[in-house]
Amino acid sequence: MSRILEALPFECLQNIDFSEKRNKIASIIAGFLFFSGWWFALDASASYYQDTRDVFHLCGVFATISMFMVNVVSNSLLRGDGFTDGCLGPAGGRIWFFFGIMMGFGSLFGACYILFGEYVYISDNVNNTFKPDHTYPGVAFFLQNVFISSLGGVKTCGADLAIRDS
Repeated sequence: MSRILEALPFECLQNIDFSEKRNKIASIIAGFLFFSGWWFALDASASYYQDTRDVFHLCGVFATISMFMVNVVSNSLLRGDGFTDGCLGPAGGRIWFFFGIMMGFGSLFGACYILFGEYVYISDNVNNTFKPDHTYPGVAFFLQNVFISSLGGVKTCGADLAIRDS
């Protein structure tokens, strides 16, 4: 983070030492992304209720479960450097992490389908009863999943950098 600040033309930002605060900053950014993602989804459901379906919230729920699954596993357990082996050891932690990542990507792909399959391309099929007037709810559900999926990386990388620099 200090290399980024050194490249900026603002002299007041170049003398700040973030080495001990990286974990806090990563947690704040991750919390803001989580809040913003759910805010978009709830705003779309409240503002455009006729243009949404309740089942579209499942992608956000699974993205949230995925975020918890990814953040429960510590970086040291993934590397095999943990002090304790836990319930299943490093292999169990890696499997849990893998399923969390797969659930996150699945929810992101589901949100892509919701955006493009339900809001951007509206089928002329006779059996299609969902014909929304606005595309904002689809964008909101997609942004929700993008934000929730990216916060796991922000939190994991921010904590990892704080450990490596010390």
